[in-house]
Amino acid sequence: MIVAGPAAADLESRSLWCRHRIGVGMPSYEIDGVVPIVAAGAFVHPSAVLIGDVVIETDCYIGPAASIRGDFGSIVITSGSNVQDGCVLHSFPGRELLLERESHIGHGAVLHGCVIESGAMVGMNAVVMDGARVGARAFVGAGSVVRAEMVIPAEHLAVGNPVTEIRPLDAQTLRWKANGVKVYQELAKRSLTSMRETVPLTEIPADRPRLGTGREVSAPLHELRRGDGPRERT
Repeated sequence: MIVAGPAAADLESRSLWCRHRIGVGMPSYEIDGVVPIVAAGAFVHPSAVLIGDVVIETDCYIGPAASIRGDFGSIVITSGSNVQDGCVLHSFPGRELLLERESHIGHGAVLHGCVIESGAMVGMNAVVMDGARVGARAFVGAGSVVRAEMVIPAEHLAVGNPVTEIRPLDAQTLRWKANGVKVYQELAKRSLTSMRETVPLTEIPADRPRLGTGREVSAPLHELRRGDGPRERT
């Protein structure tokens, strides 16, 4: 059921309504006296959940509804990385889940007790299991499953459920991945400076602003391959 908010002009009522409906603050919980760490310059969406031994370094983006549970083992997300909407990060007791610098974790991915090396990308709804290692600038395809203790070589594509095909990445894909990391680093900055709780308007205003991103910022890889996307940024 959709509940209509108050009129746009009633700013105080809008603020109170928003706080009642959405809530305020990032859900962050200590356990055994261990408190999550979020560096200045990192953005964590208010609907993401952080528990226990979690470290998030600067310039990271943590998306809505991400679950980052350091209640058994530690989770370290190093600088410039992004963990997108609905991802789950966890590990077995005494183990560490590590995202090295500029890791790129797509919507709905599940990571458990693994290592994602610098610049690697894990596609949407992919799963990386315990003891696995995804090499630097490698790419785990959407929906793929990396089995426990499997090693994906640097700058290689891994696809399949479970992964059965591994091949080198071409230069265009490597450039596309690197640009995606920059786009999410910019999103962290945009979110820190301009994202605010609000409620929907009931009509489209004549002077409604546009988002600060356009087609020139990034595009799906298949569009770039057929020449329909924007010119690649250097």
